[in-house]
Amino acid sequence: MNPEERLLSVSPGGESFSLPLPEDYPGELERLQQVVNAQRDLGREIVVVMGLGFVGAVMAGVVADAVDKATGKPNKFVIGMQRPSVRSFWKIPLFNRGISPVEAEDPEVVPLIRRCVTEKKTLMATFSEDALSLADVVVVDVQCDYFKEDLGDVQTGHAEIAALEESLRIIGDKIRPECLVLIETTVPPGTTEYIAYPIVKKALERRGLNSAEPLLAHSFERVMPGREYVASIRDFWRVCSGVNETARQRVTRFLSDILNVEKFPLTVLDRPIESETCKIVENSFRATLLAFLDEWSLFAERNGVDLIKVIQAIKVRPTHSNMIFPGPGIGGYCLPKDGGLGVWAYRTLMGFDDEIFKLTPMAIDINDTRALHAAELVRDALRNMGKIVAASKIAVLGASYREDVGDTRYSGSEMLVRKLTEMGGEISVHDPYVQHWWEFEKQDTYPAPGHSWSRFFRNQEKLTELRIQQDLGEALKGADAVVLAVRHQTYLSLSPDELLDKVGKPCAVVDCFGILDDSRICRYLSLGCEVKGLGRGHIKRLKDQIRKI
Repeated sequence: MNPEERLLSVSPGGESFSLPLPEDYPGELERLQQVVNAQRDLGREIVVVMGLGFVGAVMAGVVADAVDKATGKPNKFVIGMQRPSVRSFWKIPLFNRGISPVEAEDPEVVPLIRRCVTEKKTLMATFSEDALSLADVVVVDVQCDYFKEDLGDVQTGHAEIAALEESLRIIGDKIRPECLVLIETTVPPGTTEYIAYPIVKKALERRGLNSAEPLLAHSFERVMPGREYVASIRDFWRVCSGVNETARQRVTRFLSDILNVEKFPLTVLDRPIESETCKIVENSFRATLLAFLDEWSLFAERNGVDLIKVIQAIKVRPTHSNMIFPGPGIGGYCLPKDGGLGVWAYRTLMGFDDEIFKLTPMAIDINDTRALHAAELVRDALRNMGKIVAASKIAVLGASYREDVGDTRYSGSEMLVRKLTEMGGEISVHDPYVQHWWEFEKQDTYPAPGHSWSRFFRNQEKLTELRIQQDLGEALKGADAVVLAVRHQTYLSLSPDELLDKVGKPCAVVDCFGILDDSRICRYLSLGCEVKGLGRGHIKRLKDQIRKI
């Protein structure tokens, strides 16, 4: 094949890399064998991290940065493995230069990857699945998603585990029988025992290893995007388990080597299904608490109550101090889907057909559609100023799912933009932490073909042209409505006078996240703006006070 005919993978920075050809694989394996032999001579355990995505890339760095707690010397050598697709092959050459393939607000991520690759030389990346044959430990960070067939009805969806199943088949065909396989992915309860074990066991038997028992373990990550990204992996509590006693001992020892278990002790459960259920219940509990406040948000709006003040009054009680206002939707990768994995597992893996799940799916459905009410508030605020959405420019401030991070996965802002676009609005977006909003720019293929939320709305085609404005003034200029969608520090410190100066005229202001205190609401009202907010039913009272003055 001529060089110009080879498939290319393009990095976010625009650099192109040719995908490997079949003849490139033998040389790659020889390179890996030489590197691994040298590392074994140094007494280091060989760890392959499968999947260099949001979790896997940093997990690889944390493992590679670990040292023997007695000698202070590195005791792990890590090979990050990424399949060579057009979409993601670029990660491998960048990783091998010491460049992190994931963007993160945590200032520790970039030096962590660079240090391990270029200084400590305990980390590298490869496209070859043959790396698995050299591993003492394989950490599986392959995405397991949940596909929602309908908006607002999670129970019609299904877990997407095909990529994980294929990865497990490859692992079974490649690993040595004594290799520990640690599934770190959030999976439907029962996956390790009902799916992974049979796949790997049968693969070992096909290789003539009939007496070999797979050493499978599960330990879910609790990654938190933001400035504590690395710490949320290394310096945080972990739960783990294995399919047998040997696997439990191995995974306990491995995690104890790489994590700060002295300060954050491990919890070792009896079976992987318990570890898997732990993650699902943990996130479903959080999602349910947030969904619970949706109905009270509506109550507050209709009865003159400021729910933000109510929550603040409740939070002084220590038992309720973690109460959080849900904003325009519950985003991030975990909370919008994890409960669905549990419901699907109960029906599909365990084979039950009764309806025991009530709160868990209901919470997801409420959270998924909350942003639609935010769009209604925009409509109503514009209507009160004699305008309609279809003839208005609407500036959305905040694209990410939570404050001061750049993660846009399942953000409430996406649903808000899509609904306002369906209603005919012209949308501009600003977010200081987001360079590209791939859910729009690549909505035909991201996160996968046919998976975009665009399928639930009309009039979405031109949203591939939507770009995040880095200049706040440019995003706000001439806006008829401004939506404060995320509690970024930039917006918390933005005064009404500053905002109106950038907009150039009175406008509708919609507060989705309790960003505005009463003094700022009153200032907007006195400047001729119309103000509405999720859970902010007291605004009419403030407006009446301004009129009296």
